[in-house]
Amino acid sequence: MAKSRSKNKDNARRAKKKTSILTIDGVEYVDWKDVNLLRRFMSDRSKVRARRVTGNDAQQQKEVARAIKNAREMALLPYVTRITQQRGSRGDRGDRGDRGDRGPRGDRGDRGDRGPREDRAPRAAPVAAPADVGGEGNGEVPAETPAAEES
Repeated sequence: MAKSRSKNKDNARRAKKKTSILTIDGVEYVDWKDVNLLRRFMSDRSKVRARRVTGNDAQQQKEVARAIKNAREMALLPYVTRITQQRGSRGDRGDRGDRGDRGPRGDRGDRGDRGPREDRAPRAAPVAAPADVGGEGNGEVPAETPAAEES
């Protein structure tokens, strides 16, 4: 026996089907030169809005998408619109600005003529690796052989 499928009761608020802008305005042909009409079918980031958002039927959505692509190709509409925003909540810095609590950078000048830093111990010279004594040069460490005693 097959289970009977019932509609989800949470979809009750979407009972009224959205009507298309094209149907309301009586547009018969979606012209790629009509930028104001095409912008109504695009998001703020210049993405084509979905059918469920605009209320278009399949044929209208295909025509709108094709017109938007043509208008983009002719540089009437943007491919992407960048929205710049600062991520994260960094409002706890007060009036320190972007530098945080580090203060102003000031003029650093040439970085090569500075002396040693006072807050850090001087660095030791790098230690060179011991030379290969084995003679074969295959990267292996030679086995130690006992030295012969001279009498």
